[in-house]
Amino acid sequence: MTMTKTLIVPGLDGSPAPHWQHWWAQTDPHAQMVDLSFPHHPSPEVWEFELAGAILQHPDTVLVGHSLGAVLIARLLTKWPHLRVSAALLVAPAETAGNDHIGHFGAIPEQSLDLPAIVVGSRNDPWMSFERASALAGVWGAQLVDLGDAGHVNVASGYGPWPQGKALAAMLRPEPLATAPRRMAHKEGGLWL
Repeated sequence: MTMTKTLIVPGLDGSPAPHWQHWWAQTDPHAQMVDLSFPHHPSPEVWEFELAGAILQHPDTVLVGHSLGAVLIARLLTKWPHLRVSAALLVAPAETAGNDHIGHFGAIPEQSLDLPAIVVGSRNDPWMSFERASALAGVWGAQLVDLGDAGHVNVASGYGPWPQGKALAAMLRPEPLATAPRRMAHKEGGLWL
């Protein structure tokens, strides 16, 4: 049986060591960091194309995004719902509205992601209020995990190795049975077939 691939999607400036995403990619043989062009000056269209390409290479993957990477995942899943993604872990999404660095990404999509998802929020995240993260979890159809005062869940907040993140992703993994429901290539009447 093949293990589900985990694609790790960094945000603005990437996730170099000792960031938890880098640690995860180095310690999980089934995980792979998605290489996004120009991490300091991201293009939303280029990043979408690159992430879609990684998903096409690894169908039925679990996506793990941090900050702008979480927003990128939400954009991609709502724009290209035919992509075969099993689940998404969206950690500390970053607000794009009114932000000089990432405002060009446009509004964060506010519609269901149509797959199992968890949003991890922090009570003192400088990039997005907990209330906004909670509201997004609701419209995305995602479970909300409250980390308390965890800053931006990054190195500056003390998040190098983060085993809890792997445990959360494991909760989202599809059942290994052949009969387990999967997100398929088309939607009819609001249901995935």
